[in-house]
Amino acid sequence: MTHPSLGIAIITYNAAARLAQCLEAVSFADDIVVVDGGSTDATVAIAQSHGARVVIEREWPGFGPQKNRALDALCTDWVLSIDADEVVTPELAQAIRTAIANPRADVYAVDRLSSFCGEWIRHSGWYPDWIPRLFRRGSARFSDDLVHERLVTLADTPVARLDGKLMHYSYEDFETVLRKLDAYSTAGARQRHAAGKRGSLGIAVTRGLWAFVRTYVLRRGFLDGRSGFMIAVFNAQTVYYRFVKLARLNERPHQ
Repeated sequence: MTHPSLGIAIITYNAAARLAQCLEAVSFADDIVVVDGGSTDATVAIAQSHGARVVIEREWPGFGPQKNRALDALCTDWVLSIDADEVVTPELAQAIRTAIANPRADVYAVDRLSSFCGEWIRHSGWYPDWIPRLFRRGSARFSDDLVHERLVTLADTPVARLDGKLMHYSYEDFETVLRKLDAYSTAGARQRHAAGKRGSLGIAVTRGLWAFVRTYVLRRGFLDGRSGFMIAVFNAQTVYYRFVKLARLNERPHQ
């Protein structure tokens, strides 16, 4: 009997910093597809040098649709969807191989541990962070959200958990923090605008303050020290600018 095949789905855009490490950690897979949004750094060359199939999609539809493009490019029995700044640990790699060889579910969640400017975060709403990422092909797809996409499984599909960690190098420096703040707040504003939501300065201020309190106090961000405070401020600013930008989008038809 042939073993079940595993495909890796990754989307990239100027992701050269961690891509080699990411791909080396999943070299046991049968197929790796990288859907690239038109990178201007060494992303494509790194992906090709590690045996990945690269598909160039310069028209950006949002995170969810782009990830579904990667899923559609695979024909394997199982799919593991990861980001270019995520690294599968050896323990998780073994758990994945075991799971697809003797499956007890169609969808599996992984235990993701994220870093912020060099520090691993274990509170602030960042951890524990069980996210479904390994699934039998056809049993799940990503939502069409522009940002903060989620894996949508078929109704009544149980989600099992895998041993090991998925190491997420999400914010490696302060410049990345600022860049993602701008990108996420813009995408969030556009997504809400398309859904008919309204924004205002008052909403921006109150929602931003609540995001800080929720992160730093309710989700115990204070236990993460300086990084916890910075994450709380980052969340507050992202929410604040999201609703300020939404208010601007609401005003445009009248200008």
